[in-house]
Amino acid sequence: MTAPARFITLEGGEGAGKSTQARLLADALRARGLPVLLTREPGGAPGAEIVRNLLLSGDVDWSLPAETLLHFSARAEHVEKTIRPALAAGTWVVCDRFYDSTMVYQGFALGGDRAAIAVLASMIGLVPDLTLVLDVKVPTAVARMRARGTAADRYERLGEAFFTRVRAGFADIAAADPARCMVIDAEADAATVAARILADVEARLPPG
Repeated sequence: MTAPARFITLEGGEGAGKSTQARLLADALRARGLPVLLTREPGGAPGAEIVRNLLLSGDVDWSLPAETLLHFSARAEHVEKTIRPALAAGTWVVCDRFYDSTMVYQGFALGGDRAAIAVLASMIGLVPDLTLVLDVKVPTAVARMRARGTAADRYERLGEAFFTRVRAGFADIAAADPARCMVIDAEADAATVAARILADVEARLPPG
């Protein structure tokens, strides 16, 4: 099966199931004969993974401008070292978070400069072919995070008011760019959500 390489991102708040659904989507596309790279942000390249640890450990209380720039530093490394080479080689890329997350978390939810974030996103010079915004109600997200049984990262510790702003931010981005973004109701079990996602991906980006 041949098809032009595509760049698909999955977005959403904590507990939306992005990592699980990114993996399931990558597996489903591979089963259809496509070469697929599964990656994540922050991270996805050796240098970017170092920045990820700096951002998520909570060991440093970063100022908001510094935190925003760290995300884009990691993203620039990720794009140049991992994503662009994969796309150039004809490999589909499925990415767990991209620049929409920075706009929502550092912009909408933490009150950062959205115009500056938009400029930084444009400097990256890469726009996803399709962005899947996984949406769950805040109580669902909180219950899922508690069920993980793992130590919360710094974003997971910010509380329900923060999660509410995050959800609203993703909804605003999706509404403003319907040609790129699709909102996926992620309240159901993982298999049901995965089937919805695959159907939507195949409708938007026919694999050949």
